[in-house]
Amino acid sequence: MSIEVYQDTYIQQQFADRIGGANYGKDTAIYKFEKIKRAKAAAKKDFPNIELIDMGVGEPDEMADAGIVAKLAEEAAKPENRGYADNGIAEFKEAAARYLEEVFQVQGIDPITEIVHSIGSKPALAMLPSCFINPGDVTIMTVPGYPIIGTHTKYLGGEVYTVQLTEENDFLPDLSSIPEDIALRAKLIYLNYPNNPTGASATREFFVKVVEWARRYNVIVVHDAPYSALTYDGLKPLSFLSIPGAKDVGVELHSLSKSYNMTGWRIGFVAGNPLIVKAFSDVKDNNDSGQFIAIQKAAAYGLSRPEITEKIADKYSRRHNMLVQVLNELGFNAKKPKGSFFLYVAAPKGVAGGPKFATAEDFSQYLIREKLISTVPWDDAGHFVRFSVTFEAKGLEEEERVISEIKHRLGEVKFEF
Repeated sequence: MSIEVYQDTYIQQQFADRIGGANYGKDTAIYKFEKIKRAKAAAKKDFPNIELIDMGVGEPDEMADAGIVAKLAEEAAKPENRGYADNGIAEFKEAAARYLEEVFQVQGIDPITEIVHSIGSKPALAMLPSCFINPGDVTIMTVPGYPIIGTHTKYLGGEVYTVQLTEENDFLPDLSSIPEDIALRAKLIYLNYPNNPTGASATREFFVKVVEWARRYNVIVVHDAPYSALTYDGLKPLSFLSIPGAKDVGVELHSLSKSYNMTGWRIGFVAGNPLIVKAFSDVKDNNDSGQFIAIQKAAAYGLSRPEITEKIADKYSRRHNMLVQVLNELGFNAKKPKGSFFLYVAAPKGVAGGPKFATAEDFSQYLIREKLISTVPWDDAGHFVRFSVTFEAKGLEEEERVISEIKHRLGEVKFEF
């Protein structure tokens, strides 16, 4: 039977208000990523013989390192690894602590009490509000940003206050702009650097201000850092936990998804303040039974070999260089980020003699439907589109071909800025 038929039954009346209540499933609004999906399908149908260049995908285009894959196969074959992992194995925690020290110069992390694994960063972001948010409490998050950061605070009856990331402030939140009454009611502030979608990197000076601000208002800092090891052009990976006093006010979330091409493996960790780690571990224990031990052991193997990430970063840096050059030749104001695989570019106002773009979404839809180039639009704080350099291409020659094709397609028109 169809969903429409079941919407006439009593089940329709039983949904929780947090997901729409009795109106669940009846909302006709089409959200951004669904619009992109539909536009891509339409473009492929209308132009079946033209390659669609997908620069909207926020995940790596290659498999995990062969050594990591081999380690998984080896550990998966061992009977002692078949059982529940619960809150993780010591080997992974110890590898994570060494990784923080070797790559980020974070000293003195106790792997027993200050690190716990997560089944990727997304579940950790979703579960942390359950540790702290009561009805009426406030979570502060930045926009543009990852929507799930605010979703679970709302589920719990809390409020979400957003701070815009603007180019004028180097895409760092202006903490002084947060009203005093919001800061005093806030329990959590979420940060994410290098940032998705802007590609911006934080500085030590900024993180020092964050620690001071968090202490002043008794706010817990959650730094989501999945791109933290993907840095370029001499910028050293920076951890929030390397700042004096950071461990007193918060935690940092790491993931192997982006830095080790392990998106589908679902493995990461939460590190920092032991009370927060303990609370998260207790909530996590009531949500899952831990990631497969063989995956944890393969991840520990990867964390002990940061050169794997360095090689991946070299590829993304090269692609950023090529893409930035081409976009700027076409009139865009593109600036290479110093971290992440995202390039965040102001959308043009229109095409000379052609369509006008009131929003970044208008421009993004135009790119997909007319140029078969997929990007992700952001209109939260100005009109920008996000290009991801994780497009499908094996080797330098293929990368150059894709970038050349982008230049050719976009060069067929003159954009107005």
